[in-house]
Amino acid sequence: MDEPLGHRLRRWWHYGVRDRSLKTIYGIFLLPVAWIFSQTFFTAFRQATVIHEIWRMEEFGMFTVGALGWVLAFIGGLWITGGVWPLHVYVFGHELTHAVWVWLSRGQVLEKQMWSDRGGYIVTNTHNFWIALTPYFYPIYSLIVIVGYAIASLFWDVAHSPATFLLLTPEKWLFLLLGLTWAFHITFTIWMIPKGQTDLTTHGTFFSLVVIYLMNLLVLTVSLLVVAPELSFAGYGHHLMANAENFSEWAWKIFRAMWMKATG
Repeated sequence: MDEPLGHRLRRWWHYGVRDRSLKTIYGIFLLPVAWIFSQTFFTAFRQATVIHEIWRMEEFGMFTVGALGWVLAFIGGLWITGGVWPLHVYVFGHELTHAVWVWLSRGQVLEKQMWSDRGGYIVTNTHNFWIALTPYFYPIYSLIVIVGYAIASLFWDVAHSPATFLLLTPEKWLFLLLGLTWAFHITFTIWMIPKGQTDLTTHGTFFSLVVIYLMNLLVLTVSLLVVAPELSFAGYGHHLMANAENFSEWAWKIFRAMWMKATG
């Protein structure tokens, strides 16, 4: 028997309009959090690059070369062919990330298409906004590089190995590939977002974009704190709390001024 129209309308309201409206409100409340984390990150990045000159580190240089190399390749592909490449590699990583988070959520992947240059999909028996949005802030190929390096380190001292492949040591290859895969993730994420992805629209585009920005910023922050020897998580936490207090004081002054004007 077909579902009664009234039931369908109530379901559409509860799981469609109401859910997206609530998530829009959540997104608005996340904006101050995004601002505080952004301010703290750029302060830490300035300390690492300008004061401590992290850009002189060989690891930072290799990461930058890998990232710039991919960005140039991506732009070159757009200019020469009018399309992005290799799209099937991105689709595979995107859908694999969905699948991994489905499994972590104790769900099942019932159907999938993961290797295609015309888009992919997975069908599951569970869904939430983490499953939908993780491919946009979870650089899975960078994680694969890190896991591969860690596994190799269990059997060989790759961090201090003088062996070279194409003139680069394993450690240099690590940071080169991390830069390349992270740039791969960012360029495709930026390219995919304006395409009207249902991953974003299902949970509200505004909310989804705020979460994507915030989570990518957290990934960058952790990476910076790990790589820069002069920075520490404790120091970052101190600056984060100070920025949060400053923002709270500023917001309170604005609110009090508006309240006095409205009631005065």
